[in-house]
Amino acid sequence: MKVEQIFTCHQVGEERKVPLATLAFQGQAMYWWTALVRERRLHNDPPITYWNDLRSAMRRRHIPSYYSKELMDKLQRLQQKNMSVEKYRQKMELYLMRAGIREEERLTIARFLSGINFEIRDRVELLPYRDLDDLVQLCIRVEQQILRKSFKNTNSKSYNKEKHKREGSSTLRYLRQLFYT
Repeated sequence: MKVEQIFTCHQVGEERKVPLATLAFQGQAMYWWTALVRERRLHNDPPITYWNDLRSAMRRRHIPSYYSKELMDKLQRLQQKNMSVEKYRQKMELYLMRAGIREEERLTIARFLSGINFEIRDRVELLPYRDLDDLVQLCIRVEQQILRKSFKNTNSKSYNKEKHKREGSSTLRYLRQLFYT
């Protein structure tokens, strides 16, 4: 991804991408590249000249075959649980990007809603939204509202008037017993 950003920033043409990328290889990566070039020559395979071919070769070499399956499983089971809405969205987008999934926005919205906490989902499903960004902002607002309410409830429970009255009256009875008997 970083390499592709550099290519875009410097407007590197397709014919220069592979030589520039392999120029940065060091250590084990350089040994792998040298061996790959030698092996392709021995088998009379054409040299790798396109960036997509190099990227595919690097993936085959360095990313285990089970990686994409595990990533898809993680994505399918992703739930918000104790994450913030924003953290949940970032994690979902990271998994989508790493898995190379580009889906219609309505599918991403459905995926997002299926993993969001029920308390938030139940409220935002009743509200209108235009796109995923709009939905996420609604979820964040609902999440903040829930946090405020739980904070208020926690604080109000710490001072219970009825409990205080009972304790006060029993203390008063105790003091009366001490002084009047």
